[in-house]
Amino acid sequence: MRAPDPTPSFLRAGSAALVLVLAALTPAAGAEGIAKWPWWRGPLGNGTSPDGDPPVHWSEQENVRFKVPIDGDGLSTPIVWGDRIYILSALSLDGADEGVSPVPESSETPLPKQRFLVTAYDRHDGSVAWQRVATERVPHEGHHQESAWANASPVTDGERLYAHFGSAGTYAYTLEGELIWKVDLGDMTTRLGYGEGSSPALWGDTLVINWDHEGDSFVVALDKRTGDELWRKDRPGELTSWSTPLIREHEGRVQVIVAAAGRTRSYDLRNGEVLWSVSGLGMNVIPTPIYDEGILYLASGKRDSPRMVVVDLHGARGNLDGTDAVLWTRDRDTPYVSTPLLYRGQLYFFKHVSSFFTSVDAATGQTLFTERVGLGRVFASPVAAAGRIYLLGREGKALVLEPGPTLKVLAENQLDDGFDASPVIVGGDLYLRGRRFLYAVARPSDE
Repeated sequence: MRAPDPTPSFLRAGSAALVLVLAALTPAAGAEGIAKWPWWRGPLGNGTSPDGDPPVHWSEQENVRFKVPIDGDGLSTPIVWGDRIYILSALSLDGADEGVSPVPESSETPLPKQRFLVTAYDRHDGSVAWQRVATERVPHEGHHQESAWANASPVTDGERLYAHFGSAGTYAYTLEGELIWKVDLGDMTTRLGYGEGSSPALWGDTLVINWDHEGDSFVVALDKRTGDELWRKDRPGELTSWSTPLIREHEGRVQVIVAAAGRTRSYDLRNGEVLWSVSGLGMNVIPTPIYDEGILYLASGKRDSPRMVVVDLHGARGNLDGTDAVLWTRDRDTPYVSTPLLYRGQLYFFKHVSSFFTSVDAATGQTLFTERVGLGRVFASPVAAAGRIYLLGREGKALVLEPGPTLKVLAENQLDDGFDASPVIVGGDLYLRGRRFLYAVARPSDE
């Protein structure tokens, strides 16, 4: 591991400067004061809610405002805008049980036809405001037994909703469910047939999609108003990844950062020009990059090749390998499926998909703690609000932690569902998308 001199200026996750930059993610007029979690990593793009304050304790009998069934299956994290929660799912039309799509045991067994759904729920009572069928089709390939056919999270600018089902198409709707456009980018061939998972990223009038697979990989920018292609850049040598692009403005340029097994690359949002690249993440890259005040945090955690690479983007150009731009690296206990949380100067993450939970100093990479937290297997990414960190395991157990250099558990909570999607925090509410149900965890209305 290689560490730089600490620089306090980039330790302030959720700083005022970051809020100003991220205004481009939610450009709709009159968006101030609207309840929102417009992208899978929230309004600041880093898993934190600047004004959230959800409960610390909950159970099936305590602090659950609603629990409503979800049509179909998916790992997609919900998003929120105003009074609506938006969820993507795939419903098997060939005898699925409780919304779980069966995966054939062999390539000889036909795949079940799927109905790809976009559903808007009222965030106060869980009622369905509207539901649309994006498409019905037989998938061209299967997915990992612990995955699904609807894994990408939607994104909104407060005017339109963008729903991406990968090989089943990309769709733009009004927030009332009127289809505006749809685009078919072809069929992905994923590594070992594991399935698809990268979500689209939105900045201004541009929607960006990562299309890394076992075929001809590329990144493409679409006009969010029409679906027309603005630019497309081939990514030679890149194999399947599931990482969502990160878009940030830095030193006067808006950069599209796509993490990958071969090289993580930055593209100029205007034209797709490659600005810089760095290697070091290894195979099966899933976590989304994190940016804070010019510093970029990259991670992957395939069991035999855990990696974390931290890059200073000030003046970054060309090949960054072996330069002072690489501040520090790490090769143990890094996350595989979930994205790390950057909060109050520390990075928090799970080892692979286990419940070993680690925190490191964001400036130096120094390990502060690594402890088993008893959540079993974990896919969901950590989130934070009101000086608390929320962790969610696959079997329904959740922990609330106090941030800091030592592990301090404030509460343990349990629900009767399994959870793969990440938590969503809006105001005093915590929304949890389970395998069967959508929960709203909230304080009693008289508090």
